[in-house]
Amino acid sequence: MTSGSGGIRVLIADDQQMVRQGFTVLLNAQPGIEVAGQAVDGLDAIARTAELAPDVVLMDIRMPELGGIEATRRITAEHTAVRVLVLTTFDLDEYVYEALRAGAAGFLLKDASADQLAEAVRVVAAGDALLAPGITRRLIAEFSRLDGGGRAPLKRRVGDLTERETEVLALIAQGLSNAEIAGRLVVAEQTVKTHVGRILVKLGLRDRTQAAVFAYESGLVRPGGR
Repeated sequence: MTSGSGGIRVLIADDQQMVRQGFTVLLNAQPGIEVAGQAVDGLDAIARTAELAPDVVLMDIRMPELGGIEATRRITAEHTAVRVLVLTTFDLDEYVYEALRAGAAGFLLKDASADQLAEAVRVVAAGDALLAPGITRRLIAEFSRLDGGGRAPLKRRVGDLTERETEVLALIAQGLSNAEIAGRLVVAEQTVKTHVGRILVKLGLRDRTQAAVFAYESGLVRPGGR
């Protein structure tokens, strides 16, 4: 998923100069990560993404001109290889669901440590979802407020999966990594990767984050359920 140079190229989108500079210093100090550029708002992030083709965009949510969620939606639609990691100062429930629905690969608080930030960048650049247990709980809470309307077509699409693929999808939605799923199902990690790939193709999804959202929307995973 990374660029040909072997390093992960990052674009930082935030309307606060001190935040952009701080993240630039932190990430440039990490091996295998380089900050390719900065953007001051959502529109600038879209333009700079097209210009720089970063591997990962660190996207603030609240920005002038165009907010981070809409910018994320446009970037992920136009640049399918780019991964967006959403950043926010506040751990607000309303943003989690919207950001992930917009195509974000993960969600991170701005007060995360340098190591946590770098690890998050590496995780999403590798094509994995950054779905911490706390975020998964908030997703479940969000879907517990939704009624069952519109779920029938999604349930039919779940029917296209094999029994084992359905099981893997449910575990993805719980926030488990491939290694954790392999341990749970007592199979090789490569086998899980194969299942995940087939799930994404069958359901027409771009990554495991979308797969997790789909699992909740379809009713496959229910609040309090496993």
